[in-house]
Amino acid sequence: MTSANAAVTTLSLSLPHGFEDAVDGSLVRDFEPKPQAPVSECSITADSRRIVAASYDKMLRAWDLETGKLLWQVEHDSFIVSCKFSPDGRYVVSGLDVGHAICVMDAENTATISLVKGHHRKSITACCFDPDSQKVASVSLDRCIKIWDITSQATLFTIAKAHSSAISNCCFTFSGHFLCTSSWDKTLKIWNVHTGEFRHHGACVTLMQGHEGSVSSCCFARDSSFLISGGFDKTVAVWDVAEGYRKLSLKGHTDWVMDVAVSKDKKWILSASKDKTMRLWNIEEMDQIPLVMECRKAMGLKVKQCEGCDRPFSIFESDTSSEIFSKCVFCRRDAKDLSEECSSSSSSEKENSSPTPPCSGSKDD
Repeated sequence: MTSANAAVTTLSLSLPHGFEDAVDGSLVRDFEPKPQAPVSECSITADSRRIVAASYDKMLRAWDLETGKLLWQVEHDSFIVSCKFSPDGRYVVSGLDVGHAICVMDAENTATISLVKGHHRKSITACCFDPDSQKVASVSLDRCIKIWDITSQATLFTIAKAHSSAISNCCFTFSGHFLCTSSWDKTLKIWNVHTGEFRHHGACVTLMQGHEGSVSSCCFARDSSFLISGGFDKTVAVWDVAEGYRKLSLKGHTDWVMDVAVSKDKKWILSASKDKTMRLWNIEEMDQIPLVMECRKAMGLKVKQCEGCDRPFSIFESDTSSEIFSKCVFCRRDAKDLSEECSSSSSSEKENSSPTPPCSGSKDD
């Protein structure tokens, strides 16, 4: 496990009161009216045209990013702890504290699509859409993961006691096949949500020994080659997802790291902290950092290109199975699920097509 101590850029921002330049910190856009209470979360559409923010005054507000004009505001009857735009920009989901509810709204006219009260047994901590904008994952202090389907207006499944303590955050891979959850139990777990098989067999990957305290946030790189997390130990961890180890620890914040994000080109990590700063970390040459190289060498790791998705992944030098380790963990898992599905389907067909045994009372007796 390796550490890095210097941030490339440190910013002190006041979103969504204003939008500031990432280079010099100057104010680019001011949003009016400003929330009159602390802001719990904000989200930007994929086309970077709108921003939505939830605040402790129970208000959900949306602005036009180009003009700073308020588009709409909606008041809920309880605190809003989380809010996210759907990837297609059509919906906004909110996690409500007191009612343990999720609310899915139309992002244009604010019409309520789904209001699921009592969705969890305790306060919701985070919620997010899948890449197809059809499902909402939510996590809670009750240690459960729930997936809600917008089309069928029903809970598809629940993973009870997914962690040993409260779950703080969740995020999907860009394929939508996997969901990562972070927890106060100091771990992160990656769940296969592409097939139903995981419901009986649990998480496919558990990431441990990356933080010395509760993990507050998580975010996948766009190609799922790595995962980043923020913790109450004031650090940002960068994980090698394929091998399940922390490859880098970024140190510099003086208080809890509350949220993390990674740029589409995978060159930058943004972290937000309770120390009232945001830090921008350049990780473009991360694999060339001496400490990372030494760690990989000590663990006997080398980097290969996945034959399935053409993404880089790490394997142990001692591994000799060209069939298994020519693909990354995600492609290997998908192949296994497909094989099990085909096997199950084949068995069912054989049972249905097996010949009927002769009657015991036939004349040949």
